[in-house]
Amino acid sequence: MTSTSASALVQELDDAPDVLTWLNDTLTPQDNHVPLASLESLLADLLTATDLSAITTSAALERTIDEVSRSAPRLTYDLHFMRDGALTLHSALATVTARIPAGTGTSAALDRLQTLDTAKRRMEAVRDVLREAESWSSLEAEVTALLAERVYDKAAERLNEASRSMPVFAGTPEYEPRRALMVSLQNQLEAALSSALVGAINSGDRALCRNFYGIFSNIQRESEFRNYYFGSRRAALVASWQSEVLEDTELSVPAVPRQTFSAFWATFCASFLAVLNAERTSIPAIFPDPQITLSTFITSTLSILQPSCPQRLASLFNTIGSSALKDIIAIYKTTEEFAASTDKIMEKIQFSAIPTDSTLDGPLPPKHTRRRSMRMSMSWRSNSATNFSRAQQSTLNDVLDWDQALFQAFLDFQVDYGTLERRLLSDDLSSASTLTPNKNPSTDPARLLRERAVDVFGAAEESLVRCMSFTYGYAAPGLMFALDSSLASFVDSWTQSLTANLSAPSGAPAESGDDLADLDYSPQDWSNIQLILHLLASTRAVLDRLGTFEGKLRAALVQIATAFRLAQHEGGVYTPGATKGAGLLLAQSSLNSAALHDLLSSAESQPPVPLLTTTRTSIASLARALQSSLQHTLLSPLHTHLSSYASLALWAVPGDPKSMRTTGDLHVPVFSLSPSDIVQRVAEGLLNLPRLFEVYADDDALGFSLNTLPNVDEAYLSGLSEHMHAQSSELGHNRRPSLILPPKPVVLSPEAVAAAWLSSLGHSILSHLTSSVLPKIRTLSIAGAAQLSSDLGYLSNIVRALNVEYEELDRWKEYVGMNDEEGSRVVGEKLPGDQVLVLVAKMRGWT
Repeated sequence: MTSTSASALVQELDDAPDVLTWLNDTLTPQDNHVPLASLESLLADLLTATDLSAITTSAALERTIDEVSRSAPRLTYDLHFMRDGALTLHSALATVTARIPAGTGTSAALDRLQTLDTAKRRMEAVRDVLREAESWSSLEAEVTALLAERVYDKAAERLNEASRSMPVFAGTPEYEPRRALMVSLQNQLEAALSSALVGAINSGDRALCRNFYGIFSNIQRESEFRNYYFGSRRAALVASWQSEVLEDTELSVPAVPRQTFSAFWATFCASFLAVLNAERTSIPAIFPDPQITLSTFITSTLSILQPSCPQRLASLFNTIGSSALKDIIAIYKTTEEFAASTDKIMEKIQFSAIPTDSTLDGPLPPKHTRRRSMRMSMSWRSNSATNFSRAQQSTLNDVLDWDQALFQAFLDFQVDYGTLERRLLSDDLSSASTLTPNKNPSTDPARLLRERAVDVFGAAEESLVRCMSFTYGYAAPGLMFALDSSLASFVDSWTQSLTANLSAPSGAPAESGDDLADLDYSPQDWSNIQLILHLLASTRAVLDRLGTFEGKLRAALVQIATAFRLAQHEGGVYTPGATKGAGLLLAQSSLNSAALHDLLSSAESQPPVPLLTTTRTSIASLARALQSSLQHTLLSPLHTHLSSYASLALWAVPGDPKSMRTTGDLHVPVFSLSPSDIVQRVAEGLLNLPRLFEVYADDDALGFSLNTLPNVDEAYLSGLSEHMHAQSSELGHNRRPSLILPPKPVVLSPEAVAAAWLSSLGHSILSHLTSSVLPKIRTLSIAGAAQLSSDLGYLSNIVRALNVEYEELDRWKEYVGMNDEEGSRVVGEKLPGDQVLVLVAKMRGWT
């Protein structure tokens, strides 16, 4: 047996013929074999279910008896009421039947009733129209009489009633005359009220102003009332704005002292805020929509200012130049403070609206009461003002556009921030660029470069602060361009100046050590070497400062990117600033571009991508120029030796040096030739270079930017393992500084640095020899070719001692060492384009 409900159990008992049958059917299973213990258990369950069913049934029966007992006394009344209703209906039907002619059917009677009802409704409509027409005929007289009696409330109500009937005359010839009459009467009412209204506004009589607002609302002239009210409240502000002559926006020079626009704006905002604080209690007592009214007051006041705020901001650039950007940012921050205070007033004023049953005289008309109820009735019914609906508040905030009107004046300057910042940086850094060595010959250039770098990167950090304060990072692409181009221009100006003035005499010539006294360097050469090493150290300091600044710049970009992600995660846009409206202006402007998001993505990429690539390239160019100048100084004695090498007379000496014919026609063989004196002096100079680098081994400047060394052998540099790779990352290659801190300098061994320099110097002198010296030899005899071949072979062995391999030198040696027969054959076999072979063939007369 399964458990059943009480109603089901009772139903089974009703269906069974008797109790015994029901028990047998319930307790006996289908196979008729039940142990006694199981049967006893089933019987106990059945007894329990039966008891519950009996209790439930008894309770239901008691409820039914109670209901019948309560309904029985009323049953007699209901029957009498139904009887009376039926008798009344019978009497009415008899009366209607008596009125209906004999033979008329029910359908015909109903049609007649419908016709009568239609006629009644149309006649009522005609009556209403006639009444309206009658009221229009006396409208002018009634309103004029009411105005003469100064019963303005009733006059407004009369005009309101007449205005509601205007749609009746739409499309008829009567419409225009009636509309003109309505406008004329409304003008008369407004004119009659204007002086009293102005007096009430000026005296601060809120009850009277509220009554006047109801009158103006009745004649659909709320906007005119707001104009009266706003004009009175902002009169002092507008007068102070128009009468103030500013120092930095007007070109004329008045006799009275003047103040800057930034100072005046702070005073103006303070006065404006005082007016708004006063209106926080006045406006809710007069208007049904205090927040919208206060917002309209702010926007109308800003729009009526002449000259406008954007015009005065733009005039700053005409009077004080690019530095006006700093003043505009200061004015913007003052405006943000004003907006934050105004936003608090807006938040307070929504709880200051009085309920519709206020004790103030002059209740609002019905339609305005309805508008008020929609906005504030719920908050006034509750005990707490926090019950204001979030949806209503959000909708209301969308209507309140005072903050956008306030910050709209700055939007054009925010959009053009990159250009404005570029001009400001150019002017700020012009002093750092003009204090270059050529304009300050008595100043140490290396120290001056470090000092100017401090000023330049200080200005760059200030520009980053300006960008975050003024655009909250939206103008980051423009800032990057301004910084990169300005810093690069600063470095390029130093590169040009140093390149042109490194050969100028130094104020304090350097002295060489006793162990280097035998080298062919003048005091000016030693001075240049010292100066260039100091300049290389200063250039490294500039690069370190750039790395530190890039870390700060990257951190700011990552912060901006995080703010964008958080805003998108919350389903909105990044709207920074004092108010939401100010942020929306930035988010909806052209600053929110794909370039901005690409820049933010690159700032967060791993490994980090370069930021100020142009500046890094300029620093690499400066390092390359200094290294080239140092190489030129180090190789200047060798260049001096080689200057007369191409014009030696021995290149045209006749005869064959490999054999010597005596008087007795005896052949004396010559096994080898000695190198010429010039080549020997060049070789000695090359072999003395390692001694020079031993003296300067402790100078870290030599190890800076080895990958920019002129004529450097890339294969050799790659052999410096990861140290060279880390060093090259400082100059804009694949590896970049970490997110915040600049990269730690990699200290190369003095031997590795000296080897890199010697390799570069060796390639440079060989390049000079093969490209500038040897091509100037006009002719080579057999003896001259043998001497040149001996010189080149000797020089090749010397440079190999410096770990220098130079292919072009080997080709010169090969071609010069050929005899005429072999040379002519090679000239015929070689493809055109081998310039070395062309030059040698011309010297030897093979072509």
